[in-house]
Amino acid sequence: MRTTVVTFIAIVCSASIGAYAADREAKAIDRIDAAADTVAQMMHMPDKGVPRDLLDKAKCVVVIPGMKKAGFIVGAKYGRGYAVCRRPAGGWSAPAGMIMEGGSVGFQIGGSEEDVILLIMNDGGMRHLLSDKFTLGGDASIAAGPVGRDAQANTDAEMHAEILSYSRSRGIFAGISLQGATLRPDHDSDRELYGHDISNHEILTGVVKAPPGAHKLDRVLNGDSPVRG
Repeated sequence: MRTTVVTFIAIVCSASIGAYAADREAKAIDRIDAAADTVAQMMHMPDKGVPRDLLDKAKCVVVIPGMKKAGFIVGAKYGRGYAVCRRPAGGWSAPAGMIMEGGSVGFQIGGSEEDVILLIMNDGGMRHLLSDKFTLGGDASIAAGPVGRDAQANTDAEMHAEILSYSRSRGIFAGISLQGATLRPDHDSDRELYGHDISNHEILTGVVKAPPGAHKLDRVLNGDSPVRG
């Protein structure tokens, strides 16, 4: 009788752990979907979209959908998203989890959500992305990315910044800036997606197979997916 009870408890615990892991994976996939929608929508904003030619030249792309920002004079921000990098043989890598966080000082009041896209434009910026942690505007140079189809602005931006930033805000907030924010790997998200411990360096530079839920982001980055929402 005791053996039967122990076996039953073990089965229940195993099922609970499996359900928990599946729920965490589903939430990670939801964030990838949100990242894909963010890219699609921000690239098709009339006269203000992320230029396709710049994205096509980027070494890597970081997308943080729905980053939380709040503050009164001193602000704080926190968001989770994903990075992908170009493979030497072509195409995009599997997604690697990223966390953006930090504070800022200046004219700011209220709270908002902000969608953020970072284009990593050169090898220097990519080296920062592959590190354990780096600061925007400190370790890596960052500039507001040009929008629309201004070819001259695009050229100037490429020459002077390692990272180009694009953002779209919702809610009430003034004085938005990414200067001083930090980016670091989201190891929990990577574990949820791939089922084991793995580094962002391995994901972004290796031959890690992307999970099925990441295919939508890959299609959007390649211009193969329609805008939604």
